[in-house]
Amino acid sequence: MNIWVADAVAEASTELAAFDACLLQAGIGNLNLIYLSSVIPPGATILRSPAILEDAGWGDRLYCVMAQRCTSEIGHEVWAGLGWVQEAGTGRGLFAEAMGASESEVKLQLSGTLGDMVNAREGDWGSVETAITGGTCKGRPVCALVAATYRSEGWD
Repeated sequence: MNIWVADAVAEASTELAAFDACLLQAGIGNLNLIYLSSVIPPGATILRSPAILEDAGWGDRLYCVMAQRCTSEIGHEVWAGLGWVQEAGTGRGLFAEAMGASESEVKLQLSGTLGDMVNAREGDWGSVETAITGGTCKGRPVCALVAATYRSEGWD
Protein backbone atom coordinates (compact mmCIF):
# COMPACT_ATOMS: atom_id res chain seq x y z
CA MET A 1 0.00 0.00 0.00
CA ASN A 2 1.31 3.44 -0.95
CA ILE A 3 0.67 6.54 1.13
CA TRP A 4 1.48 9.83 -0.59
CA VAL A 5 2.68 12.81 1.47
CA ALA A 6 2.35 16.16 -0.28
CA ASP A 7 2.82 19.71 0.94
CA ALA A 8 1.43 22.92 -0.50
CA VAL A 9 1.21 26.65 0.17
CA ALA A 10 -1.30 28.83 -1.66
CA GLU A 11 -2.87 32.30 -1.63
CA ALA A 12 -6.41 33.14 -2.71
CA SER A 13 -9.23 35.62 -2.10
CA THR A 14 -10.39 33.83 1.09
CA GLU A 15 -8.87 31.37 3.55
CA LEU A 16 -11.18 28.62 2.30
CA ALA A 17 -10.18 29.29 -1.30
CA ALA A 18 -6.49 29.16 -0.26
CA PHE A 19 -7.16 25.79 1.43
CA ASP A 20 -8.86 24.56 -1.76
CA ALA A 21 -5.87 25.70 -3.85
CA CYS A 22 -3.57 23.70 -1.54
CA LEU A 23 -5.75 20.62 -1.99
CA LEU A 24 -5.49 20.98 -5.76
CA GLN A 25 -1.68 21.28 -5.54
CA ALA A 26 -1.60 18.12 -3.43
CA GLY A 27 -3.63 16.24 -6.05
CA ILE A 28 -6.71 15.79 -3.85
CA GLY A 29 -8.88 18.84 -4.59
CA ASN A 30 -11.79 17.03 -6.24
CA LEU A 31 -12.38 14.43 -3.53
CA ASN A 32 -14.30 14.31 -0.23
CA LEU A 33 -11.84 14.05 2.64
CA ILE A 34 -12.23 11.56 5.47
CA TYR A 35 -9.72 12.34 8.20
CA LEU A 36 -7.90 9.46 9.85
CA SER A 37 -6.18 9.64 13.21
CA SER A 38 -2.58 8.48 13.08
CA VAL A 39 -2.00 4.80 12.34
CA ILE A 40 -0.01 3.60 9.33
CA PRO A 41 -1.01 0.05 8.31
CA PRO A 42 1.66 -2.68 8.08
CA GLY A 43 3.36 -2.90 4.68
CA ALA A 44 2.82 0.77 3.85
CA THR A 45 5.30 2.67 1.71
CA ILE A 46 5.44 6.45 2.22
CA LEU A 47 6.04 8.41 -1.00
CA ARG A 48 6.79 12.14 -1.05
CA SER A 49 4.72 13.52 -3.92
CA PRO A 50 1.24 14.74 -4.77
CA ALA A 51 -1.27 11.90 -4.61
CA ILE A 52 -1.45 9.56 -7.59
CA LEU A 53 -5.02 8.26 -7.52
CA GLU A 54 -5.61 6.88 -11.00
CA ASP A 55 -8.96 5.27 -10.13
CA ALA A 56 -10.36 8.23 -8.16
CA GLY A 57 -13.47 9.85 -9.54
CA TRP A 58 -14.95 13.28 -8.91
CA GLY A 59 -16.37 13.40 -5.38
CA ASP A 60 -15.03 10.01 -4.26
CA ARG A 61 -14.10 9.50 -0.61
CA LEU A 62 -10.44 9.98 0.26
CA TYR A 63 -8.83 8.71 3.45
CA CYS A 64 -6.09 11.01 4.70
CA VAL A 65 -4.15 12.48 7.61
CA MET A 66 -3.79 16.22 7.25
CA ALA A 67 -2.35 19.32 8.87
CA GLN A 68 -3.41 22.74 7.60
CA ARG A 69 -3.37 26.29 8.82
CA CYS A 70 -4.68 29.47 7.17
CA THR A 71 -4.57 33.18 7.95
CA SER A 72 -5.70 36.49 6.49
CA GLU A 73 -3.67 38.62 8.88
CA ILE A 74 -0.94 40.45 6.99
CA GLY A 75 2.52 39.58 8.25
CA HIS A 76 1.39 36.42 10.06
CA GLU A 77 3.00 33.07 9.22
CA VAL A 78 1.24 29.75 8.80
CA TRP A 79 3.03 26.42 9.12
CA ALA A 80 1.79 22.84 8.83
CA GLY A 81 3.59 19.55 9.12
CA LEU A 82 3.30 15.81 9.36
CA GLY A 83 5.80 13.58 11.08
CA TRP A 84 5.90 9.82 10.94
CA VAL A 85 7.78 6.77 12.13
CA GLN A 86 7.64 3.23 10.81
CA GLU A 87 8.73 -0.02 12.31
CA ALA A 88 11.61 -1.71 10.52
CA GLY A 89 10.48 -4.92 8.88
CA THR A 90 6.70 -4.51 9.15
CA GLY A 91 6.19 -0.99 7.79
CA ARG A 92 3.51 -0.31 10.40
CA GLY A 93 3.78 3.13 11.88
CA LEU A 94 2.35 6.33 13.23
CA PHE A 95 1.61 9.80 11.85
CA ALA A 96 1.38 13.01 13.84
CA GLU A 97 0.16 16.35 12.56
CA ALA A 98 1.06 19.82 13.80
CA MET A 99 0.21 23.41 12.94
CA GLY A 100 1.73 26.63 14.21
CA ALA A 101 3.02 30.11 13.56
CA SER A 102 6.63 29.04 12.91
CA GLU A 103 8.62 26.14 11.52
CA SER A 104 10.35 25.62 14.88
CA GLU A 105 6.99 25.40 16.68
CA VAL A 106 5.78 22.71 14.26
CA LYS A 107 9.05 20.75 14.54
CA LEU A 108 8.86 20.84 18.34
CA GLN A 109 5.23 19.65 18.34
CA LEU A 110 5.99 16.78 15.96
CA SER A 111 9.05 15.67 17.90
CA GLY A 112 7.21 15.69 21.23
CA THR A 113 4.07 14.04 19.93
CA LEU A 114 5.85 11.24 18.09
CA GLY A 115 8.21 10.70 21.01
CA ASP A 116 5.27 10.15 23.35
CA MET A 117 3.40 8.00 20.83
CA VAL A 118 6.40 5.72 20.24
CA ASN A 119 7.17 5.46 23.98
CA ALA A 120 3.59 4.29 24.59
CA ARG A 121 3.97 1.36 22.15
CA GLU A 122 6.28 -1.58 21.73
CA GLY A 123 8.19 -1.83 18.47
CA ASP A 124 11.46 -1.38 16.65
CA TRP A 125 10.76 2.17 15.46
CA GLY A 126 12.86 3.85 12.80
CA SER A 127 13.85 7.49 12.68
CA VAL A 128 11.31 10.31 12.53
CA GLU A 129 10.56 11.64 9.04
CA THR A 130 8.85 14.99 8.49
CA ALA A 131 7.19 17.09 5.82
CA ILE A 132 6.81 20.73 6.89
CA THR A 133 5.80 23.80 4.88
CA GLY A 134 4.82 27.37 5.58
CA GLY A 135 4.11 30.80 4.22
CA THR A 136 3.44 34.41 5.19
CA CYS A 137 0.32 36.44 4.50
CA LYS A 138 1.40 39.32 2.28
CA GLY A 139 -2.07 40.72 1.61
CA ARG A 140 -4.17 37.84 0.37
CA PRO A 141 -5.17 34.94 2.65
CA VAL A 142 -2.62 32.13 2.71
CA CYS A 143 -2.81 28.45 3.63
CA ALA A 144 -0.13 25.85 4.38
CA LEU A 145 -1.06 22.19 4.10
CA VAL A 146 0.58 18.77 4.39
CA ALA A 147 -1.55 15.72 3.57
CA ALA A 148 -0.90 12.00 3.74
CA THR A 149 -3.24 10.28 1.30
CA TYR A 150 -4.13 6.64 1.87
CA ARG A 151 -6.70 5.68 -0.77
CA SER A 152 -9.93 6.69 -2.39
CA GLU A 153 -13.16 4.79 -2.89
CA GLY A 154 -16.32 5.49 -4.79
CA TRP A 155 -19.86 5.68 -3.49
CA ASP A 156 -21.18 2.54 -5.22
